[in-house]
Amino acid sequence: MTVSAQAVIMAFEPEGIEVPLSAILPVKQLPASIKTSRKYVQIAASIAEVGIIEPPVVARGADGSGVFLLVDGYIRIEILKDLGASSVTCLVAIDDEAFTYNKRISRLATVQEHKMILRAVERGVSEERIAKALDVNVENIRMKRKLLDGICPEVAELLKDKHCPLNTFHALRKMKAMRQVEAVELMIAMNNYTVPYAEALLAATSAADLVSPAKKKEIKGLSAEQVERMQSEMASLQRKVKLIEGSYGPDQLKLVVACRYIETLLGNPKLSRYLTHHHRDILKEFQQIVDVTIRQPVSAHAEELEDA
Repeated sequence: MTVSAQAVIMAFEPEGIEVPLSAILPVKQLPASIKTSRKYVQIAASIAEVGIIEPPVVARGADGSGVFLLVDGYIRIEILKDLGASSVTCLVAIDDEAFTYNKRISRLATVQEHKMILRAVERGVSEERIAKALDVNVENIRMKRKLLDGICPEVAELLKDKHCPLNTFHALRKMKAMRQVEAVELMIAMNNYTVPYAEALLAATSAADLVSPAKKKEIKGLSAEQVERMQSEMASLQRKVKLIEGSYGPDQLKLVVACRYIETLLGNPKLSRYLTHHHRDILKEFQQIVDVTIRQPVSAHAEELEDA
């Protein structure tokens, strides 16, 4: 059996072009408050320091008048106007849809940001210039540069594409390597990387699994017995998570196959009519199963990937 090759259609013209700002037509209006937002200030500082890194995306007007529709890069264009620029290099999209740029975004993860800062410093860029380009305190850059100090390689690999607050790493750093891995596996299973959750895992860590047991702080409002019970429950939870991880994939596949079969049955007019007249309660349950497992995302992780 042969598979016919499909041509891959380019989404952009091969070369970027210099477009006058006066010829770029925005299709939506930015709110007046945008110029006071943190995002606007950071992008403005970056453009002023190093210029445009990600070119705006435009689409050619259908009338061929030389006007371009702005697809992505509204804030960048607004900042360039404020800086007195007259033109900008743009990517020219074949299609004028804006869904991809707003929905299919791969945001920079914390570990990836750390590696980029390290690489920039290794190439001779000073921490001060990086801080100026990002409009942040230089201490913030130093913290990110030292992000993985005290973090074991396995944890760095597990978190390489996750969005974790800096203080989550601070809590992990107080644990020994094996406990770090256990804690991060729980974070991933719960899809929770917040500082309070990391600190709760730290509190539930036995002294033997801490880098400095003598520095273990007592938790206000909890007795030693309550802390011990919490540690026991956390260990039990970890065992349950491991068991679920082993069967999650096959169970999910069986669920999807079964639900597709139910969906096919409900698509049969005669069967659907019979259930409506004689077993309305069963029909309702079938419809709820289909709605929850098929018409909505099957996994919370799928939603996370879509939003990333």
